[in-house]
Amino acid sequence: MKNFVLIVLVALLPFSCFSQDTTKKDKEQHEMKPSKNEDGEWDLTVIDTQFDYFLSAVAKPISQYSESYLKTKNTFLVNEWNSYYNSGRYRNIIESGIDYDPKENYGIKFEYKLYQVFVYVNWKYNLRLNGLTGSDAIR
Repeated sequence: MKNFVLIVLVALLPFSCFSQDTTKKDKEQHEMKPSKNEDGEWDLTVIDTQFDYFLSAVAKPISQYSESYLKTKNTFLVNEWNSYYNSGRYRNIIESGIDYDPKENYGIKFEYKLYQVFVYVNWKYNLRLNGLTGSDAIR
């Protein structure tokens, strides 16, 4: 019986020496990716009960922004957000990276909603993002 246990342990020893690349898998699982809804439009799902309230009661209306303005701001803000995420800074607030391609045409509704995510994080958690300017940067 002792020999059997010893043989099993020796046989399993090489498998315990292999490194496991869990950081790459964790990063893939913790990345917000835009997706298309049933109508073929890009959509962003925000899982926070106060976000809908924020959009309807606090955020500026979509008519006050142009799509090019939002795309420029989002490109900068996504880079800032992802640098915070990758460095581990503000890890109690920033729990995922954002997969955003500035060359993709997401549409104004998506660009607006993404921009409002950054404004919302500033509003709710008082996280200052350098890409937010003017009245959107709630202090």
